[in-house]
Amino acid sequence: MNQLESLKQFTTVVADSGDFKQLDAYKPQDATTNPSLILKAVQKPDYQPLLTGCVARFRGRPLDEIMDRLLVRFGCEILSIIPGRVSTEVDARLSFDTEATYSRAERLIELYEAEGIHIDRVLVKVAATWEGIEAARRLEARGIHTNLTLLFSFSQAIACGQAKVQLISPFVGRIYDWYKKSAGDAWDEAANAGANDPGVKSVREIYNYYKKFGIATEVMGASFRNTGQITALAGCDLLTMAPDLLAKLAASDAPLQRALDPQVAMALDIEHVAFDEAGFRFALNEEAMATEKLAEGIRAFVVDAVKLDKLLLAA
Repeated sequence: MNQLESLKQFTTVVADSGDFKQLDAYKPQDATTNPSLILKAVQKPDYQPLLTGCVARFRGRPLDEIMDRLLVRFGCEILSIIPGRVSTEVDARLSFDTEATYSRAERLIELYEAEGIHIDRVLVKVAATWEGIEAARRLEARGIHTNLTLLFSFSQAIACGQAKVQLISPFVGRIYDWYKKSAGDAWDEAANAGANDPGVKSVREIYNYYKKFGIATEVMGASFRNTGQITALAGCDLLTMAPDLLAKLAASDAPLQRALDPQVAMALDIEHVAFDEAGFRFALNEEAMATEKLAEGIRAFVVDAVKLDKLLLAA
């Protein structure tokens, strides 16, 4: 077996792409999207008709509604290829507004249902701010499943577990980026690779905690920079990766062993943690990397959402 086939023995493989025409070659179970990936896709000739067709059909409707309809159109195309779930993101500009996030998620689900898509095949992606987590808590209570994204810290993971969200997406590569940049010339790539990668260590800590305490929230490592980060997390519930990394795994015959195991996690001595709002905000504030990367990630998604707005207006 190649590494991709081996990985699928331990972990649900997810494609992180809006370029759905690439997906069939790698047979992922699920797929994830975000505003940046959709923006990248609609600028390709193959996908421009989706944007222009959506605008033509719903011209005159509010811009935010047309945006959601475009996201759902991409999601429906992806679901016609994969057997599992697609993650579709709530506008990052709502990351600090619980009510608006909740309402936007409801609309995304209504649009999917209008297309004949069952609610269980969609995960609504929400930024893992306190407000986003609270919106997700309410959404899960009414049967709308969520994927909490832009997750960089143990404190965010604890709050998401308490909210009983369906899935979290710790951003391995962006955690790695921060520590590498912070270390500067002192960074030792070899010493911080594989199991010692700071992003890998973050996901392992969250995974072990969830398994130790029977938290049902799924852990999906995301934002990978190299295949070494992926193979070091073999056994994680899910791993989502870009098509170029899927291709590299498929091209490698190197042996792959399970790295994360729920039975091992159950035997670990881990302290139970719980947060109220004040405790969460303080804990997140104490983690400079998570605070900086969460804010940076929201800003970056907002920039691309604005660019997508402009493309819709110009169509």
